[in-house]
Amino acid sequence: MSSRRWFWPTISGIDAERVLMERGVDCSFLARPSSSVPGDFTLSVRRNGEVTHIKIQNSGDFYDLYGGEKFATLSELVQYYMEKQGQLKEKHGDVIELKYPLNCDGPTTERWFHGHLSGRDAEKLILDRGKNGSFLVRESQSKPGDFVLSVRTDDKVTHVMIRCTPDNKYDVGGGEKFNTLAELIEHYKKNPMVETSGTVVHLKQPFNATRINASGIHSRVKQLQSENGPNSFGKAGFWEEFESLQQQEFKHLYSRNEGSKPENRNKNRYKNILPFDDTRVKLKNVDASVAGADYINANYISWKTDDASETGGESVGKVYIATQGCLPSTVPDFWQMVWQENCRVIVMTTKETERLKNKCARYWPDPGESKEYGQVVVRNLVESSTPHYTLREFLVTMEGSDEERKAFHYHFTAWPDHGVPSDPGCVLNFLHEVNKRQDELQRELPNNQPPGAILVHCSAGIGRTGTFIVIDMILDQLKRYGLDCEIDIQRTIQMVRSQRSGMVQTEAQYKFVYLAVQHHIETITERIKAEQKSLQSGREYTNIRYSGSDIGNLGTTLSSTMTLFPQSPTPVVLRPDAKKPQRAAAGGFGQTDSLRKHSGQFWPGAPATAAASKNMTAEFLLVRQAQTGPSYM
Repeated sequence: MSSRRWFWPTISGIDAERVLMERGVDCSFLARPSSSVPGDFTLSVRRNGEVTHIKIQNSGDFYDLYGGEKFATLSELVQYYMEKQGQLKEKHGDVIELKYPLNCDGPTTERWFHGHLSGRDAEKLILDRGKNGSFLVRESQSKPGDFVLSVRTDDKVTHVMIRCTPDNKYDVGGGEKFNTLAELIEHYKKNPMVETSGTVVHLKQPFNATRINASGIHSRVKQLQSENGPNSFGKAGFWEEFESLQQQEFKHLYSRNEGSKPENRNKNRYKNILPFDDTRVKLKNVDASVAGADYINANYISWKTDDASETGGESVGKVYIATQGCLPSTVPDFWQMVWQENCRVIVMTTKETERLKNKCARYWPDPGESKEYGQVVVRNLVESSTPHYTLREFLVTMEGSDEERKAFHYHFTAWPDHGVPSDPGCVLNFLHEVNKRQDELQRELPNNQPPGAILVHCSAGIGRTGTFIVIDMILDQLKRYGLDCEIDIQRTIQMVRSQRSGMVQTEAQYKFVYLAVQHHIETITERIKAEQKSLQSGREYTNIRYSGSDIGNLGTTLSSTMTLFPQSPTPVVLRPDAKKPQRAAAGGFGQTDSLRKHSGQFWPGAPATAAASKNMTAEFLLVRQAQTGPSYM
């Protein structure tokens, strides 16, 4: 699990219910310290418009649900029940689903705070990319609610436990207490700690995180902008993150042999911008006797699981093809690729000519006309323009085939010759239309011939192309996992760059990705608020657009395909139980919090006493699958 922000260290049962009803949806959950048993924890889950509280025991040796599977850490327990849907059930059989972690805001917005990062990963990061004196703060894995300061001292990493005391102050196991983590760090930057071995632990420079909770992007952008401001000392903020990204390029020295072969050199618009061999698109059904016949300057781009860009793992989510702007000599190859890959949506992000230089050869006929490009015939059926883009509808046929395909050409024309658009809204609306079209094609085309990858190009096929693809990838991630998921824009770009060199070319483009994602999240947040408000008045809001500039006659709305969550019911006030059930004498039922709507009680095997059963607000069974079937019934 990449995040443990679902742990809320200071929230009460009543507040857990309130935040789950206000911010969550059914199957949202969070974990928190038990308010009745010090050292234990409670899992609060929203289901069927109410909140269920499930007790987690911390025995000192393991974590469990008062019976059943045992785990070394709280994270492993939560991850297990997220992955093993159906293992957590009520006594009468209803499944308790943990699907959507409701993430807690971190204890600080400082960029040296890395949240849920293991000690091993912290050491690897600091030793690989840090310097002597580099430091970060992370959540403690062994003691939820506490934190760890990890500092590089020469060629090793020192880990210092930071306690969060009952009065919500911070210390390092004794000595002075501080109101915030930031105050503690500032103190020890000026007053270095000394290890028992005598080594002085200097906090010289922060090792900053780029992973953030999506819903907190406004704070991160504000911080990055302030660090770039006129009152900042030196360059930091966006520049620092982008420069760090640039320094990682040496890790992506994959072979680009095909593009540099003599027979392929004249097919490249820029002689040094070549596709990686392992992800390049290879043209099929070509004359094998012609050297380089299968070559085109294009790469497949996809979201890799578990850093699969480094390990060759599987892809999830959308697939794109990133390519250069056509040269007159490569137009037939371009259309052969479109046909071969069944691309139905083509995104062009450059004008044909910019600053008196040709950026892309025209590869389509005029409206109402047809033109032959190699073995492919393209007819321009219709063309329409808006202030920001032109949409063309093509009919594409292949020599020797009776099949006719429609392809849609989205030509974005609002990107300025210098820099980036001043308003990310126009790009977001454009991407919304592109995705709406791809989704429609997905529904309309037969299952045996779904639409292929979205083809994206600019001139070199890396700058604007990378910017559009990365923004769309992050938006797709938010659509699938919700606004409380964690995103890492720098790491996403690094992953994309492992598939095509140089994607997202400039600091301005890097910053634009942040601003576009921020704009999207703010728009969706406003939509959710409006929808929740409309439930009370009986109205439905469906016409909230990305604002900030005139979007012409697009009439773009955030349709149902852009909704990240199911509609939440009107928040209700839940009445805490009047009594606290007691631990069962024989059955091993766990204690429950006194502040809840439902209590999650788990039965590891022995029957509960009648008295305990009467006190139960709800009884649950933990079902464990084994070779012989469910062990607990």
